[in-house]
Amino acid sequence: MTTTSTPELVASCWTSAGNAAPLQNPETSPVPIAERLEAIASTGWSGFGLAHDDLAEARATLGFPALRGLIDDAGLRYVEVELLTDWWDESLAPDWRPKFDLLLEAAETLGARFIKVGTSIGEPLDDLDFLVEPLRGLTAEAALRGTRIALEPMPFSMVGSVPDAADLMRKVDMPGCGLVVDYWHVFRAGTTLDELSASLEAEQIFGVELNDAAAEVQGTLFEDTRDNRRLCGQGDQNVTGFIRALKTLGFNGPWGVEILSNEHRALPVKEALLTAHFTTSDCFPTD
Repeated sequence: MTTTSTPELVASCWTSAGNAAPLQNPETSPVPIAERLEAIASTGWSGFGLAHDDLAEARATLGFPALRGLIDDAGLRYVEVELLTDWWDESLAPDWRPKFDLLLEAAETLGARFIKVGTSIGEPLDDLDFLVEPLRGLTAEAALRGTRIALEPMPFSMVGSVPDAADLMRKVDMPGCGLVVDYWHVFRAGTTLDELSASLEAEQIFGVELNDAAAEVQGTLFEDTRDNRRLCGQGDQNVTGFIRALKTLGFNGPWGVEILSNEHRALPVKEALLTAHFTTSDCFPTD
């Protein structure tokens, strides 16, 4: 498949992190930030994401204003920062509040489009109303810093599907609160493209993450998402159909690409980025 125009692609944080993975302690990438930015820019990406631990290290060493200078020099247009959890539980504020403060500072200084938030690993919940007011609070704070809050539903978390998350967004009812729609999570939650299209509104979609997966889960859902994602077009998901469905809704990028796998982490970062960019671009429909 060939494309008639090049989509704007954002290397989500793990796509450029090298040998680092979620829930590793710490989650810091072994790739120096300047080298990472050069690799991202030189392989055709329009933007990138950074996780909390990398942001904390960058602030402590380089400083956010200097990092912003490197981003601008590299010509990268889009920045995303992540991930905040536990934000609904005030008893855990001594842990999550400093992380949120750092993410707010990073978003403001680096010009991040949104701060990605998630919920606890576990069985999806039927009643999500208890999240409405905490999300409103996060969103109001984010707005003061020039950014937004984007919730990512995951099938192994409290907010387990995009339809449930879209309903939650309608209850929050704030333009600065929306969703990150990751196709791995859509696929593994069993949400069809028709169900996805029926549940979502374009203005709810703050970010999209493209990837692929085998038809069958390997290990737990979390192990599968961390270690066994496939490059776009190399698994059993209908990546092109997913892109087409979101375009029909009115979303047209930039498009995040989140590749998490043992194979991807083992590659030199520039090779990993080049391969992820090429395979994703090749999945975009020509019509």
